Amino acid sequence: MSEYKNWLFDQQERIATLTLNRPEHSNNLTLETFQELRDITDHLRANKEIWAVILEGKGKHFSVGADVNIISSMIDYPQGPFRETLLDMQNCLDEFEALEKPTIAKIRGFCLGGGMVLALCCDFRVASQRTVLAFPEVKIGVPVIMGTQRVTRIAGVATTKELILLGRNFNARTAKEYGLVHKVVPPDELDTAVARFASKFLKLPPRTVGAAKRVIDVGSYLPLRSSQDLEIDVQAELLHSPDFKEAVNSYIEGRTPRFVGE
Repeated sequence: MSEYKNWLFDQQERIATLTLNRPEHSNNLTLETFQELRDITDHLRANKEIWAVILEGKGKHFSVGADVNIISSMIDYPQGPFRETLLDMQNCLDEFEALEKPTIAKIRGFCLGGGMVLALCCDFRVASQRTVLAFPEVKIGVPVIMGTQRVTRIAGVATTKELILLGRNFNARTAKEYGLVHKVVPPDELDTAVARFASKFLKLPPRTVGAAKRVIDVGSYLPLRSSQDLEIDVQAELLHSPDFKEAVNSYIEGRTPRFVGE
């Protein structure tokens, strides 16, 4: 795997940890950051030895969001190139979000704007009690880019309007009430809590977990009949897989399954 300017990558057993490595800038997000994320996503997708992914920021903060220079540098762009640049950034997030492996955001410190959008691309979000969250873009004249619909689909229209139109800070407990965070823990327990949560997926068949994620994510946008057809199609894909056979046989034989990721 290539070395990256803005990210650190580590793999222990079958868990990959992806660390946004811009602590001197409070882990803000640049165009290069998004583009590197796409390359890393390709690696994660292809590596069968990775069964779960933890996403975090190096240092005190998860991420303070997109670098303001991204927008300021595009002020004089014609609309076409401006839209193309935003679309490319959006695609980088979409590809990471669609990764058919469980992803867990470990959130500490500030998690603002684009940083919060990045966290929302993960399946699960665990935050420190001291985490400060916000969508402050409106204060600098920018509607939330690449994130509004993600927030709305999780928190609902009324809550999303409150958070985005006012741009106010909120804490991790409030984020949990809104469904934006799954679990809140004391700061000194964050690392352990996330590691323990990620390890749960090492006992499960990874192809099945990934397929179930696809059914949920894709099926939620389909009409009922189409989503039910998707469920059948996905199960048919797994029918002759070694791990599916192992799951059935171990259940019949009353033993603990031994999954291999196939």
